Amino acid sequence: MNTGSNEPSEAAAVSDGARGERELGSRAPEFVKARRMLHLSWQVGVFAVGLAVVAVGIVMLPLPGPGWVVIFGGMAIWATEFVWAQLVLRWTKRKVTEAAQKALDPKVRRRNITLTTIGLVIVAGGVGIYLSRFGVVVPWKIEE
Repeated sequence: MNTGSNEPSEAAAVSDGARGERELGSRAPEFVKARRMLHLSWQVGVFAVGLAVVAVGIVMLPLPGPGWVVIFGGMAIWATEFVWAQLVLRWTKRKVTEAAQKALDPKVRRRNITLTTIGLVIVAGGVGIYLSRFGVVVPWKIEE
């Protein structure tokens, strides 16, 4: 019984678990991983389902619907089996978290509010000038 060799890996697993990151690799059931052809079939199925979900998300981008959410859902499906998708999702999560933290910074927030206010004043001024020159013209005529 060599318990000393397992301690560092257990400690690493605990530290990874504390950060909320799982180890990379397939999350297929063990009986599927044990059989090569079954595991290959499993991977093909996961890829096909993920591809279908990503394709629906891409179609939803110009149409009404949550396109990006569906695309990331397809990536999450792929991440259950493929390391590259797990790495992409980790990178995306890290970037979104960084952007959220940056947006909550009081200086950045104040700057964004100031720029938005200036933009709205400019747009309101442009609309006011347009209306003063051309007035309100409706494309239809209602006769009584």
